[in-house]
Amino acid sequence: MFGIGMPELLVIAVIALLVVGPKKLPDIAKALGKGLSEFRKVTESATDTLKETLKTDELKKDMDGIKDSLLYGKGEEKATPAPPAAPTPADQDTPNKTDPKSQA
Repeated sequence: MFGIGMPELLVIAVIALLVVGPKKLPDIAKALGKGLSEFRKVTESATDTLKETLKTDELKKDMDGIKDSLLYGKGEEKATPAPPAAPTPADQDTPNKTDPKSQA
């Protein structure tokens, strides 16, 4: 436990016995045990709450992905219109069939 061996526990127990006294030592040990138990319960509860929150976030992302796939088609691609291509210099040099100047 925490890298503490039996000799270290005995030294800690003797010091606690000298500081607190033999009459109050069992009460303090009992209170310390209850405190550690409550601390474990609180940490487990916080961990469970955090896990549930993360699951909720994952579910929301999944639902958004499903919604997008249903609205915009298959996959993650959205049907966004591509911007019109700019005319290239080669396109400007060729005469336009509907241009009246090129027919004359």
